[in-house]
Amino acid sequence: MTADSLLAITVLWGFVFIYAVMATMDFGAGFWSMIYINKEKTNATNIANRYLSPTWEVTNVFIVAIVIALVSFFPGATFILGTVLLLPGSFILILLALRSGFLVFSHVAKDYEKALTYVSGISGFIIPALLMLVLPITHGEYIEVVNGVHQLQFGAMFTSPNIYAFMAFAISSTLFLSSLLLADYSNVAGEPEAYRVYRRDAIILGPISLLMAFLIMFTLKTEANWLYTNMLEYTPFLIGSVSFFVIAGAAMFLPSKKHKLAIGRPRLAVVAVTIQYLLASLAYGRAHLPYMIYPDVTILSGFTHPNTFRTLIITYLVGFLILFPGFIYFWKLFMKDKRYLKQNES
Repeated sequence: MTADSLLAITVLWGFVFIYAVMATMDFGAGFWSMIYINKEKTNATNIANRYLSPTWEVTNVFIVAIVIALVSFFPGATFILGTVLLLPGSFILILLALRSGFLVFSHVAKDYEKALTYVSGISGFIIPALLMLVLPITHGEYIEVVNGVHQLQFGAMFTSPNIYAFMAFAISSTLFLSSLLLADYSNVAGEPEAYRVYRRDAIILGPISLLMAFLIMFTLKTEANWLYTNMLEYTPFLIGSVSFFVIAGAAMFLPSKKHKLAIGRPRLAVVAVTIQYLLASLAYGRAHLPYMIYPDVTILSGFTHPNTFRTLIITYLVGFLILFPGFIYFWKLFMKDKRYLKQNES
């Protein structure tokens, strides 16, 4: 590994983490909108739709950034990944397009609002499960080289406990993170009934997502022992991740006079859980190095020319400096501005 290639993979992994957190909250909100569509008294569906309306467009910015960063920084790895992920990637793109279309039309075609909401909600937890498949595929256990071409072995993949552990983790994390953020959003918007519903969901789904994380580690030991062994070297990160999960859980039971509601500090819980997932992703990402696809592609073998990289990193830096203030403003407007919340409520 060189300093340039390490910086490039760090930028790419940063985009992946930001998209993972934002997308799971976004996809999960679509699911909760579907689940509570017939329970008007809680106002939970309205809260979910109010969150979905502006965020799904912002979330899509980062998936574009991931693809561009992968192609520009690691062209050598992009060809193999594109070949291996052709079928699952195409299916994901179709679902993303369908979901985006249905999200738009659900607010326009009122006669079909419920049907469109169901389609959006169902795709909202299928897509994260399919996106998560990319990680175990890069472990190399399900890729075979035939006549010099890398091919994905679907038979081996869909009979693997590790694959299903990753998919279960993706679904449980999607529902957990989204319910936690919607609890915070309900709190800020002054919706006590919706807050109680989403707080309850988050308390139930949190331990399930943690259990799925342990299941991933258990199945990694037998199916990708090289990665399991490397992750054990970053045990402090994993312990820290679990510790922040405990902090998040405790925050949901803390009384607070600063909040409108009697119990729970959802904003603290959201921050703690984000740090939890960050530490876990750091442990996984660092353990995965230097491989992008085990054992054939490393970050050095797939890396672009150093001169190209320096030009690209300057471009990314300028773009980040332009976009970051906009994202900060969006967050303040969306999650803190009470006038905005009241306007949407009316």
